Amino acid sequence: MGGPSTKSGLLRELSAEFVGTMILILFGCGVVAQVIAGGALTDPPGGLGDHDSIAWAWGLGVTLGVYVAARLSGAHINPAVTVALAMFRGFPWAKVLPYSLAQTAGAFVAALLVRWNYSEALAKADPLHTFTTQIVFSTLPSNGNPGLPVSEWGAFRDQVIGTAILLLLIMALTDLLNTPPGANLAPFVIGLVVVAIGMAFGTNAGYAINPARDFGPRLASFLTGYDDAWRDQYGNLYFWVPIVGPLVGGVIGAGMYKFMIERFMPSAEPEPVGRVPEPQD
Repeated sequence: MGGPSTKSGLLRELSAEFVGTMILILFGCGVVAQVIAGGALTDPPGGLGDHDSIAWAWGLGVTLGVYVAARLSGAHINPAVTVALAMFRGFPWAKVLPYSLAQTAGAFVAALLVRWNYSEALAKADPLHTFTTQIVFSTLPSNGNPGLPVSEWGAFRDQVIGTAILLLLIMALTDLLNTPPGANLAPFVIGLVVVAIGMAFGTNAGYAINPARDFGPRLASFLTGYDDAWRDQYGNLYFWVPIVGPLVGGVIGAGMYKFMIERFMPSAEPEPVGRVPEPQD
C-alpha cells in the first residue's frame, strides 16, 4: 500500500491533468463557440473565423495544456494517450483510470465555463439548443451537416485513423533514442500535429481524437440544455464513437511505432543529429 507521499504524488499528477485538459478545452471549445455562435450573429452570417482558425486554436490549446502539466504528470491530457503509454511505455496501469477521470473532469469544467461565457450568444444563435451549436462542445459525424452523410461507423473509422496518427507521432516525438525536438519544443510540435490532423481529418467526425475532450463537454452540454447531446443528427446513439474510436486508434498508432520503428533503434546513445546511422550487425 502506498504511503502519504505516494498519495500526494498522485494527487499532484491528477491536479496537473485536470488543469492541463481544462486549458485545452477552454481554447478548443472557446474557438468553436466564437466561430459558430458569434459568426451566426454577423450580417451576413460568418466572418469571425473558419475551419483553419479552429484547427490552430485546438493545436495551441494542446501546446499550452502540455506546458502547464508536463512537469507534474507528463501532460497526457487525453485518455487515449494514457492507455497507449500504459501498454507500450510502462506507465502504471493503476493510474490509467484516475488520469482519465481527472482529464474528463477538467474538460467538463472547461466546457461549463465556455457554455456560461457564451450563453447569450448561443441562446441568440440557436434558441432551441440544436445540433447547430451542439458542435461547440462535442463532435458529430460530418460536423452535424446532414448533407454530408457520414454514419457513426464512418466516424468511428475516422477516429481510429486520426488517433493512430496522433499517437504514432507522439511516440516518435518523445522517444529519446530518435530525434525528438530540443529546447523543450516537444509540446509545440505536438500542438502542430493536432493542427495538421484537424486540417487533414476534420470533416468526417470533427477530429475529437480524445475521449475526455468529447465526453466531458458532451456531458456539460447535456446538463445545460442540449437534450440530444448523446445522439447524432440522424438520431443514432453516437457518444460512444469519440470514446472507443480514439482508444482503439491510440493503441494501433503507438503499437505501429513500437514495432515498426522503436524496436529497430540502437539501444545505446542516439546518433548525433545529421549523422548517417552505423549499419547494425
